[in-house]
Amino acid sequence: MNQPVRWLCTTGFLVLLLCARCSEGDGDISVSAENEEPTPAMDRGDESLLPTEEATQGGGDMTMQLTSEAFSHGEPIPRLYSCDGDDTSPPLRWTDPPEGTQSFALIMDDPDAPMGTWVHWVIFNLPANTRMLAAGFPLDPQISNGARNGRNSWGRMGYGGPCPPDGTHRYFFRLYALDQILTLAPGANKAQVLQIIQGHILAEAELMGTYQR
Repeated sequence: MNQPVRWLCTTGFLVLLLCARCSEGDGDISVSAENEEPTPAMDRGDESLLPTEEATQGGGDMTMQLTSEAFSHGEPIPRLYSCDGDDTSPPLRWTDPPEGTQSFALIMDDPDAPMGTWVHWVIFNLPANTRMLAAGFPLDPQISNGARNGRNSWGRMGYGGPCPPDGTHRYFFRLYALDQILTLAPGANKAQVLQIIQGHILAEAELMGTYQR
C-alpha cells in the first residue's frame, strides 16, 4: 500500500474511534443527569404533602343521625311534650358515634323566643353506650347512669317543653359526641357546657321540631 492511501486509512480509523468515544461519553452524561436530577414527582418533599390515611377518613367530620319516633325533622312536636300537655321530654334515638366517644351532651333551645334564645333542656355525661332516651327523661340533678341534668332558662333542672307566647317556634335538639366526661356539676347551663366541650366534639347531630299554641 502506498503512503497516501495508508495515511488516509489511518486518519479515517482515528476519526471513527474518536466519534465512538464521544458518543459513549454523551450517553454516560445523559444517564448521569437522569440519576442525579430526579423528577419532582420523586421528590421526598412532595410526598409529605400527600394526605395521610387518617386525614382522608374524615375523623371529627363523621356525622350521627338524631331522630324521634314522636315527630320528624321540621315537623310539629306533639302537644304531649309541650307546656300545654304533660311537659315531658320526647323520645330520642341516635346512630353510633365515632370511635373514642366517652360521653354525650344534649341541648334543646328555641332561637325564636322574643327575648333571645330560650334554653329548654341541658343534659351531659350521658354514657358512651347510650343510643336512646325514652320519653319522660328524669328531672333529677344526677341520674343513676351517671348523666347530669343542667339548668334551663326557667332556672329549673331538666326538660321544659315548648311554650311559645305566640306564633310558630323552632326547637333544636343538638347532640354532641365528646371525647371526655365533663367535670361540671349538675345544674350547669348551656353556656358552661358549650365552653367546656370546645375542642372535644367528635361528632354532632341535630333534630328540629316546631310548635304553635
